[in-house]
Amino acid sequence: MSGYDQSVIEEKWRQRWEETGRYQSDPNDGEDGTLITVPYTYPSGGMHMGHASTYSIPDGIARYHRMKGENVLYPMGWHVTGTPIVGAVNRLKEGEEAQISTLRDTYNVPESDLESLETPMGFAQYFIENYYKTNLRALGVSIDWRREFTTHDERYQRFIQWQYQTLHDRGLLEQGLHPVKYCTSEDQPVTTHDILEGEHTDFQEYSLIKFQGDDLLDEAVVPTATLRPETVRGVTNVYVNPDATYVRADVDGESWLVSTEAVEKLQMQAHDVSITGEIPGEELVGSRLTNPVTDESIPVFPGEFVDSNGGTGVVMSVPAHSPDDWLELHRLQSDEEYLAEYGLDPEVVRSIEPQAVVSTEEYGEIPARDVVERNDISSVDDPELSEVTETLYEREYHQGRLIDEYDDKYAGKVIEDVRDQLRAEYEADGIADSLYDFAEEVICRCGGNVEVAKQESWFIRYNDESWKQKTRQAVKQLEPVPENTREQFHHAIGWLEEWPCIRNFGLGTPLPADEDFIIEPLSDSTIYPAYYTVAHRLQDIPPEELDKEFFDALFFGPEAVEDPDERALDLRQEWQYWYPVNVRLSANDLVENHLTFYLYHHAELFEKPMWPEGITIMGMGLLEGRGMSSSSGHVVLPDNAVSKYGADAVRLFLFNSSEPWQDFNWKEESVSSARDQIESFYQRAMEVIEMPEGEQSLERIDRWLLSKLQDAIRETTTAMEDYETRSASQTALYQMNKHLRWYRRRTDRDRPGARWTQRQVLETRLRLLAPFVPFVTNELYEQLAGEPVEDASWPTVNEEFDDERAKLQEELIRDLTDDIRDIAEVTDTDPDTITLTLADKWKHEVFETIVAADFEVDVAMEELMTTDEMRKRGDTVSDLVTQFVDRFRGRDEAELTLLTDINERGVYESAVEFLANEFDASVEIDVGDAPGTETEKADPFRPAIHIE
Repeated sequence: MSGYDQSVIEEKWRQRWEETGRYQSDPNDGEDGTLITVPYTYPSGGMHMGHASTYSIPDGIARYHRMKGENVLYPMGWHVTGTPIVGAVNRLKEGEEAQISTLRDTYNVPESDLESLETPMGFAQYFIENYYKTNLRALGVSIDWRREFTTHDERYQRFIQWQYQTLHDRGLLEQGLHPVKYCTSEDQPVTTHDILEGEHTDFQEYSLIKFQGDDLLDEAVVPTATLRPETVRGVTNVYVNPDATYVRADVDGESWLVSTEAVEKLQMQAHDVSITGEIPGEELVGSRLTNPVTDESIPVFPGEFVDSNGGTGVVMSVPAHSPDDWLELHRLQSDEEYLAEYGLDPEVVRSIEPQAVVSTEEYGEIPARDVVERNDISSVDDPELSEVTETLYEREYHQGRLIDEYDDKYAGKVIEDVRDQLRAEYEADGIADSLYDFAEEVICRCGGNVEVAKQESWFIRYNDESWKQKTRQAVKQLEPVPENTREQFHHAIGWLEEWPCIRNFGLGTPLPADEDFIIEPLSDSTIYPAYYTVAHRLQDIPPEELDKEFFDALFFGPEAVEDPDERALDLRQEWQYWYPVNVRLSANDLVENHLTFYLYHHAELFEKPMWPEGITIMGMGLLEGRGMSSSSGHVVLPDNAVSKYGADAVRLFLFNSSEPWQDFNWKEESVSSARDQIESFYQRAMEVIEMPEGEQSLERIDRWLLSKLQDAIRETTTAMEDYETRSASQTALYQMNKHLRWYRRRTDRDRPGARWTQRQVLETRLRLLAPFVPFVTNELYEQLAGEPVEDASWPTVNEEFDDERAKLQEELIRDLTDDIRDIAEVTDTDPDTITLTLADKWKHEVFETIVAADFEVDVAMEELMTTDEMRKRGDTVSDLVTQFVDRFRGRDEAELTLLTDINERGVYESAVEFLANEFDASVEIDVGDAPGTETEKADPFRPAIHIE
């Protein structure tokens, strides 16, 4: 028997697949094809194990559907749009050591190859060819490579321009002034995929409350940013950072005082700003401001915690409703030495009292005080403070009512119902303005800061109500996995407004309506699965002929244009054969952008039959508990893992680590264990292959194993249909391994019937395991059956071998074996003799009665007490009924029926020889001198066990 050499086996099958074009998929005369897609990757660096999971898990699903007889297309493309690759090239050309180190040390790029990476497409193609395609082939991912493209390809750009011209013609693309995320280094808008840090942080619209400065501040306006304008009546003071620098500035003809950092924010948001002077923050301390709502005079206090880059660098304090402000005010009131440092009168500071402006039933007069005291929080550094503050803000927003000091329009009203109205009124009265800002720092992939800017730009109108409604319909008919993803889509549709869809520079497609701009990365990756269906055939058509009329005819049909291009109509047939996308597997963090855009654009551009059928969410790849990241070098490289453990072992680990929507954590020892499992499987399989074939003369143990095999077919198939690939692979491999270990203990494997049974089990298991470990299963199946396993069909349940009685009988023997072993271990006994005492007949009658009564205790007892024998046993019968209810209720009805009909003595007598060999002891059943108490201990299907 030859040993397992994964490198030889895997290379053999890679070459065969390559030479035969195994995974090139074309329409056939059968039913429409099955289209499975994943996000095309962004090759701004090498491929890591997170990518390997992203493409291997869908590959298992694709292989499963092929074995079911479906014509499957699993394509791949490359997303190069935007600036990340441009930024990586620039950092390389500038000699940035971190970038060179990532390329050289993390991805092992030879020094001699670095020069070829100094153009954006040279960079992209290097990683596509040398990393992604090489690794995907090594992993056995079954891709039709004829259909690959990059988003920089001219024909693909024509396809994108057709989409955007169509959206423009339908009034869903507009130009206007809107707030956008803006990279201050690149001087252009950015979106999620352009961001390195803070990618999930969105900007918010803050109200700028215009407090009026005193004479010390030349009566300048001092704006403070807040998300809760309704609390202005409760402001007791404001804070400035004494170590920061502030400026006097003319803002839209009004004199303002703000931090130096705030000036750029204001300028970027279409304010006319000119600086007229500077003032240190510490000089502002002690001045006074007038509250524009209450006309009250309030002091300015020092606050080192104030972020001068947040909002305007001035923070209003509402200690009645902000736990942070409550704690900080109390700290100041008790620190006379600190107050003296800034010349503040301690009596004035101590005289400040919180002013409540919102009431809720859940909190007392001063909600912030209640929150702090209930949670025993004494410092702003307490990690629990953020969570309890968020809870308070949420409760007040949804349930809090404004106090009577507000006028009749607002007094007693719930904040949720009036906040926007109140904000608008303050702005109309000139006592407030607005500012868009982030709650945390956001960094572009180029390294520049990202701020919010109001830009004259092009936007997709995702806020169009009719478009939203169509997209909701697309979600309704979708099959999301897991199901709760559906609500995430509805949430994303709810909050989506206009989306900035252009960039000033970078790789990508020029916007047809304004070719000075390119379409941004998330906006050019919406319906590209449609492009896969015809990509390889478009290569025969000159790009300049791929105009709007061509794509209108292709996707809308011959009636859409006056003189349709016959080539487009021919391609339309292929598109219609493959579409819609049957399942798209993609990351959870893309639900709120890319995947929702994907649904939007399909809903608008195509008819319902072509809308996506399914989306399965995928988790992240973790390494030592942290997300893998190409840019940080925190990765495991697939080529290293495949070289060390083999592709099948890597795949088995990925499938077994988690279900697709869960995160997986890469562990070397687990991958090594997977490799050992495959080698063991291979060795056992070769033993079966090299045996004489045997014949179908089956004993009960054979029927038991074959029945367990039918269970495995059922469970694996159900799991695959539900995209539970972890459950499927574990059933097919580990659960069946467990059953086979028991089978090998229970029988003579050289019997003709046993040889036949093992061969049947191996043949079926190879088919069940083929989606997960395609190299070893193809190799073994070809040796077993003379053809690759992927030429075989997916197994179905054979009712001939679906033997519940055999399973139940064998489980009784297995349970008995475990019980004997447990007793021997507990008593520290090496048995010489094992005596089994079976339950008396009356106990079986009790069992049968409780089953017939459907476990209704009163009904069963009434029936049992009709006989003298049962009445004289009284409480013993009652106790036994209770035991049976606990032990058997909930079991399958068919199993209970079998139990009432089973020959318990015959089952255990058939196992005497096995038990004797298993424990190297003599085994007796119901011998005359068995201890009397053993009969009392015995229950149906649970013999009393006595060992000596």
